[in-house]
Amino acid sequence: MKPVRSLARVMLSGIFVVSGARNLQHPERLAPTAKPVTDRVAPLIQRAAPQLSTDTETLIRANAVAQLAAGLMFATGRFTRPAALVLAGTLVPTTVAGHPFWQNDDPATRANNQIHFLKNLGLLGGLLLAAADTEGKPGLRWRAGHRIGHSRRSVQRAVRTARREARIAALSASTARRLPG
Repeated sequence: MKPVRSLARVMLSGIFVVSGARNLQHPERLAPTAKPVTDRVAPLIQRAAPQLSTDTETLIRANAVAQLAAGLMFATGRFTRPAALVLAGTLVPTTVAGHPFWQNDDPATRANNQIHFLKNLGLLGGLLLAAADTEGKPGLRWRAGHRIGHSRRSVQRAVRTARREARIAALSASTARRLPG
């Protein structure tokens, strides 16, 4: 199953790597479309981290860097689950800003944006599946529970051994007192 997973990751990450690189080089082409979303997000960023710049082109570049880096990590199989979550997170503002079909009056533009919106929704679903994929290995929750159970059994064994040794020591002491000498 490894070749299928590897191929699927490369195919899924391709759009993010290409668009991330393109948007990093030319953020000005997306600025008018992204401005309504960045204007709503900027106050939240300012409150959380006042030292960060919140102009539209900087936020587009930050999103592009995140898509490019996470896309490359996802494609190469490095930190795939966190990379999938980062890509999913970058996809939400991109979709809302780039394909607001609910605001279009022209039926052709509305249909085009709706198709791209649904495509991005499908990509989001694939990324969420990838973020949950443990590649057939047990997840962290199972491993933690397994370790806790293993530790509990080890402690119980140690307690039984200590009690047994204490009984043996007590028997040895009482036998030693009864012996003449």
